Amino acid sequence: MPIIIWSAAHELGVQAMDRTHQEFVELYNGLAGAGDRDFAARFDALLDHTVAHFAQEDRWMVASGFPPTAIHRSEHDRVLVQMRDLQQRVAAGDVAAGRQVVDTLPAWFDEHAATMDAALANWMRRVGYRAQAGNAASAAAEQV
Repeated sequence: MPIIIWSAAHELGVQAMDRTHQEFVELYNGLAGAGDRDFAARFDALLDHTVAHFAQEDRWMVASGFPPTAIHRSEHDRVLVQMRDLQQRVAAGDVAAGRQVVDTLPAWFDEHAATMDAALANWMRRVGYRAQAGNAASAAAEQV
């Protein structure tokens, strides 16, 4: 499985968003290197992070009045539906299917961050919205 190498190109200039994206990259890379025995648990951790990550971005979009919130949210919803379906397949023992789909995440992440998340980051700076400090991992813990 390919890994994601964090670089300055991934930084969007909103510290809380950049930190959340770094967490995603770390979790994804852990999943990419996982053996079959650990794959399901690592995938679950990535999904939990992604749910919290998207919820955090959703709060920022609403609070900052981001005009294309519905479009950005629909992309998040689409990805979560796919990830939850994949989670069920992996839990049923289809790790090969999991690896095949997860192989597409680096390209998706790079494009999503460079387009939709960059637009959100630019908007937040433009309107002077300051994202709350924290990370998706702590947000996930708060939801439990």
